[in-house]
Amino acid sequence: MIDVGIIGGAGYTAGELIRLLLNHPQTNLNFIYSTSNAGNKIHKVHQDLVGSTDLEFSSTINPDVDVLFLCLGHSNSKAFLESHTFSSKTKIIDLSNDFRLEADRDFQGNHFVYGLPELHKEAIKKANFIANPGCFATAIQLALLPLAAFQLLKSDVHVNAVTGSTGAGTSLSETTHFTYRDNNFSHYKAFTHQHLGEINERILELQKKSKAEVFFVPNRGNFSRGIFATAYTDFEGSLDDAKTLYKTYYQDAAFTVVSDEDIHLKQVVNTNKCILHLHKHNNKLLITSIIDNLLKGASGQAIQNMNLMFDFEETEGLRLKANYF
Repeated sequence: MIDVGIIGGAGYTAGELIRLLLNHPQTNLNFIYSTSNAGNKIHKVHQDLVGSTDLEFSSTINPDVDVLFLCLGHSNSKAFLESHTFSSKTKIIDLSNDFRLEADRDFQGNHFVYGLPELHKEAIKKANFIANPGCFATAIQLALLPLAAFQLLKSDVHVNAVTGSTGAGTSLSETTHFTYRDNNFSHYKAFTHQHLGEINERILELQKKSKAEVFFVPNRGNFSRGIFATAYTDFEGSLDDAKTLYKTYYQDAAFTVVSDEDIHLKQVVNTNKCILHLHKHNNKLLITSIIDNLLKGASGQAIQNMNLMFDFEETEGLRLKANYF
């Protein structure tokens, strides 16, 4: 049993972490820190936890926990770690974008490993510090890694991906209000989304001389959670060749599945799965990738990383059924 601390406990990703950790057989929630909710019951904010816990948000931090999850806004994790000291035994998993890029990976003498288990499992097992991937980045990378690994990204990649409203966090803005999202659809940050940096770094890690550019258009969907991403690029082989390549690459992956049937978002919502589907049209290979943005795209993947770091079963606490109906 390990003691767990959470910093920034009021957001969506923290809420999912709490829900999963309460039911994880190897973890004890030692504290959930929130400056805005200190003293409040957890279930007052995360109302799905009514009857599940009487824990309260804490105004104090235990520096000796075994693992610390940082669920802070982007650019806030570095500032937090600069002002707080933790035990040398404390492993840290950061869910922001502060340490995801190569240039940001080393901080205060510590090295953050990029926490994509399908690519870096052995490094994660040995790591004390993890940079949890972004949600779009997870879905898109898992769609493209097999091609890069086999040196087959030879032309530009066009990606169109839709995320639910929870991807924007709990703070309200013009584009997160119900009246904007309902019966609506829009794109944002076309070709400039911040997750492109980590996507491109992973491609070049596997295919060092790749000149393929990723053209990414992110979209806002009128649903709560999930990411539905499609990517297409040139591919000289047959559809069967592509299926063999992908299934070989992911044969030992705990949560990434290649489906022969058409896929849809309900298959992954409330799970830590990524499901991929392949389609060939003339010389183009279309890869569809679906995940739950709050689980495989955030909190579920963070716990998957924790399991690897502490030598637990990789699927521990993550054997979840999709909200299919």
